Formats: sequence, C-alpha cells, structure tokens
Amino acid sequence: MSHVIACIDGSRITLAVCDYAAWASRQMDAPLNFLHVLGRSEYPIPADLSGNIGLGSREHLLQELAELDEKRSKVALEQGRLMLDAAKARALADGVASPVTSRQRHGELVDTLLELESDVRLLVMGRQGEQGDSAGEHIGSHLENMVRTLHRPILVIPADYNEPRRILIAFDGSATTSKAVEMVAASPLFRGLPCHVVMVGADKAEAREQLNWAQATLEGSGFEVTASLRAGQVEEVLCGYRTEHDIDLIVMGAYGHSKIREFLVGSTTTRLIRQSKIPLLLLR
Repeated sequence: MSHVIACIDGSRITLAVCDYAAWASRQMDAPLNFLHVLGRSEYPIPADLSGNIGLGSREHLLQELAELDEKRSKVALEQGRLMLDAAKARALADGVASPVTSRQRHGELVDTLLELESDVRLLVMGRQGEQGDSAGEHIGSHLENMVRTLHRPILVIPADYNEPRRILIAFDGSATTSKAVEMVAASPLFRGLPCHVVMVGADKAEAREQLNWAQATLEGSGFEVTASLRAGQVEEVLCGYRTEHDIDLIVMGAYGHSKIREFLVGSTTTRLIRQSKIPLLLLR
C-alpha cells in the first residue's frame, strides 16, 4: 500500500513536517511513514589512519579516534530513534487513524527515496533542513535534487503549520499541469476545499479554452472553482494572487524546462520555492 512519507531530520521545521504529513494522511486515509536518514557525516566510515604522518606509531590515538566515531554513530542512531518515536506520537495525537510507522536508514536521502519510490503516494519535506534553519530564502541542499529525481508528488512545506483551506493550481495548459488538475479532481487530499485555477499569459482563445477545461474538470468532481487568466510575470502574479485570495497551498508542475535553459533564464520552480510562505505541491 502506498504511504505518505515524511522526511524528518530534527530541525525546527520537523514539527511542521509532522503536522502536514498527519493532515495528508487523514485526508487520504493513507498509511503514514516517518523517515530519518543518517548521512555519512553522522555515521563515519572507519578509516585506516596508520599511514598518516605522525599517527602510525601512536596506536592509542588511533584507538581513541575509532572509539569516538563509534560513540558518535551510536548517539546519532539513538537521537534519530527518539525523534521518530516522538513524530509517531504527535501524528497519533493529531488524529491519524491509518497505520503510523517509521524507519531509519543510513546513506543519502535521494538514494533512499529512490529505493522507496514505488511505496510513495505523497512525499512531505521541509523547504529547509537542519543546515538551513535560519537561512532566509535558502533551499535545503537535498530538495532540488529530490524534486528533479523522483516522479512522485512532493509537498514542500514552510516552517509553520496552517491547515489548508483554499488551494491554487498554477495552470499553463501543459501536460504536467493538466495532469495536476486531473490529480486534484480525483484525489481525496483536497476534497471539499475551494479551488482557484490561475493561468498566466495573454488572453487568447486557446488559453481560455484550456482554462475552461480545467474549471469544468474540477467542477465535475464537486469542487467550488474560481478560474482566472492574468497577464504578467509568473512568480509575481501567483504570489500576488495568493495574498489577494488568502491561498493556503499551491499546486504546480516542477522544472518543466531543461537545466541549460534554467541556467540562462532561471527556474520558476526554484524561485517560487524560495519566495513562497505556504506549502507547494510539486508534480513532475
């Protein structure tokens, strides 16, 4: 059975990750799994230092270094276990009725999630991790690589939890955003929430036809829909619309252009992740 998987690392944003994951699990009636991955810096790989200048003849120093590494690894494991237990307890207190489990892995987060990808229904993770708690618009080091690599919906959340009440779909008529409309229409995740569909571009017949399709698809699934076609820069229009209509969550396609083009003109996805104060549900 596919899970809501929440990536936690002990940073300040972990509490919000737990709460948004619990909300998603309740909405979809899906099992919730908390994942903590110990990076290589947290479980040092034993090294042979005997050949280093000045260390070969100091066996007691080599032994002390090995013991310190072993103790650090044990502490990191125990800290992670306690954190996972606390996350499970918080989810149950939040009213999650589906099974709540946890797992702890060694290695790289991206590699671990690639192994688990077939089991992921929704991935929940913070915009910033342990290294970026006070970094302003900084994006966590794992996040962009994660979004580019996985082909599962990823809910990128800010540091504070607010239960979604109104959602916005950033729509451009592409295959990805059309899929987003169909996903929202079919999924219980947003059932009962007012939905705004916003298209940025020139007011042309083709654009109106695509927007009307999106509105009709959502209304056919029982959504209350507001559709809007606006001119301007994508980020400015979406951020302005979010403020104007008190939007709580944005659904959008991610990284639709090649990395070469993004190097030249920048990425709308990356800029919105940096600027947004609300969760973004990113689809590939």
